[in-house]
Amino acid sequence: MTPLSDTTLLPADGPTAPPRANGELVFDAPWQTRIFGATVALCEAGRFEWPEFQQRLINAISAHEAAIDAETPGEGSDYDYWGCWLDAFRSLADAHGWAGAETLHDMEHELEARPVGHDH
Repeated sequence: MTPLSDTTLLPADGPTAPPRANGELVFDAPWQTRIFGATVALCEAGRFEWPEFQQRLINAISAHEAAIDAETPGEGSDYDYWGCWLDAFRSLADAHGWAGAETLHDMEHELEARPVGHDH
């Protein structure tokens, strides 16, 4: 299997393409980098196949676009890509029994409560 960490298997355009600037992935917050890294690491460790995650990401993006369109019909969709990635990861973790939604929710709140620079 080709490692995903070099990002060559990630689409460069289209709805599941991550945000990029000059060809490099763009992260606006540390949690985005971490969820990306965790997803790639678990895939490379053989815990799931990449197409399974891609389908969950497509589903998450579609759900977010539908919710946005329901709120503001005809204005187009402007969803949070990394938020959709996180939703796809949550779905994957739940489906594989790594952690249920409640456990992930608790962990997210613990991490959010850390002071800035805590782990650097």
